[in-house]
Amino acid sequence: MRVFVAGASGAIGRRLVPQLIERGHEVVATTRRPENRERLGALGATVAVMDGLDAAAVGEAVARAEPDVIVHQMTALTGVSDLRRFDAEFATTNELRTRGTDFLLAAADAVGVRRFVAQSYTGWPNERSGGGVKTEHDPLDSDPPAHQRRSIEAIGYLERAVTTSSPEGLVVRYGNLYGPGTSVAKEYAQLIRERKLPLVGKGTGIWSFIHVDDAAAATVLAVEAGDPGLYNIVDDDPAPVATWLPYLAGVLGAPPPRRVPVWLARFAIGDVGVSMMTRVRGSSNAKARRELGWEPRWSSWRSGFEHGLLDDVLA
Repeated sequence: MRVFVAGASGAIGRRLVPQLIERGHEVVATTRRPENRERLGALGATVAVMDGLDAAAVGEAVARAEPDVIVHQMTALTGVSDLRRFDAEFATTNELRTRGTDFLLAAADAVGVRRFVAQSYTGWPNERSGGGVKTEHDPLDSDPPAHQRRSIEAIGYLERAVTTSSPEGLVVRYGNLYGPGTSVAKEYAQLIRERKLPLVGKGTGIWSFIHVDDAAAATVLAVEAGDPGLYNIVDDDPAPVATWLPYLAGVLGAPPPRRVPVWLARFAIGDVGVSMMTRVRGSSNAKARRELGWEPRWSSWRSGFEHGLLDDVLA
């Protein structure tokens, strides 16, 4: 098929494009930055420069590509430097998940594209009550921390728009990404080595991880098959911060993380940071395994952290 990957220069896109090509698909890869042309072209894609927040540019790029499938990978995620300003730092990504989604869906409709696969996220958007592991049937958090509300609303908007506006709309909800080009391989590793990523309270927040290559592989399967709907793309091993953070420190050869009480952490990382360390819920991958026929290569972050991070991080 001819696959239009919007936002192909990100951590997922750079792993997704080669996998699509290996499966025999023809890929048109878009980027907002002209300097990414050469790198994406070297992966074997036809490259288009496109601003995802320019409706005319999106419509023109899709019309020119005439794709069979559109994959929405557009974000502006570069890490969050201040969790107390979470929504402000996610502002452009939130626009891409709302207006950008609308522009891509309109372009898809205009050229008759039926299958539309979009990136979302699972983890902190989950409802923070009840069981520790959520499925696609569980609601998003209806009462998130104040500075995370707009970001959860943007995720909810994208998921509703894609699954109701496209005849074959699939949403792949990635867990916490690790591997080449991700925050875990860069910012987290550095903070852990410097003992600047502490355990907050009892570290009871439950995280679900996924390696970027496994996330890309699941997306390829969503391009090719699967019924419309939501799919959690996570490994088999949701774990509390108190378990995975010391483990990752050990893999990196770093000292054990410090421990800080909740009241003190709130001054430094705000309610969003405290929630992520103590209250968030993990996610189940049972639906993606069952309906997409997907199996993660790294079934647990334990082996993934040991063998799937960048070589220069572990050096």
